Amino acid sequence: MEQAATTRTVKVADGVFAPGPIGELTRIVPFEMVDEVLAATGAVQRRVRLVPARVTVYLMPAGALFAELGHRQVFGRLCAGPVGLTSARPNGSALRQARQRLGAAPLKALFDLVRCPVATTAAATRWRGPLLVAVDGTLLPVPDAPANLAVFSKQRCNNRPEGYPQIRLTAPVACGTRAVIGAAIGPATTGELEYAGRPPDESDRSRSTWQRAK
Repeated sequence: MEQAATTRTVKVADGVFAPGPIGELTRIVPFEMVDEVLAATGAVQRRVRLVPARVTVYLMPAGALFAELGHRQVFGRLCAGPVGLTSARPNGSALRQARQRLGAAPLKALFDLVRCPVATTAAATRWRGPLLVAVDGTLLPVPDAPANLAVFSKQRCNNRPEGYPQIRLTAPVACGTRAVIGAAIGPATTGELEYAGRPPDESDRSRSTWQRAK
């Protein structure tokens, strides 16, 4: 029996807008959500750059997925397209400037959007109504730079500071689903229990806008 295959040609964008594995992240964090937090935090680029603000937002979680790679290598994996398609290849300086332009506000607003629905699903473990939550923390190294040393301290060994400055990450996690529903980041000199007791920041208003749209 003869077999036949049907093929079709799809025209895609080149350069900055070239497709790639960024689509895997957009299944969890759609473009509309990213565009909303950029607009809400005033972080939309005024002109199309080699590294647009939207791509910079996706670069941050991609960097966490490929923690062993530098940002240039992460960007290459994030925006790798089909064979023969030319995509943007910014240098390290351009990626650093893109991160500085973006700032922390859009990423915090995006985290506020994605953390709540996952933790409040029917699979979440509850006891007499309230959600059961476990709290844990970890220490993460940051670059040994003067700006970081002004805020974050190094570990002390034999009464001398050694290694890299460290930050403490404390997160409440929903029991059952293991969904992260919050996070606090700050100096390692502050304990996990103190971070866990701090009330969440409700200043961001993009969360309700997205939920209404959905």
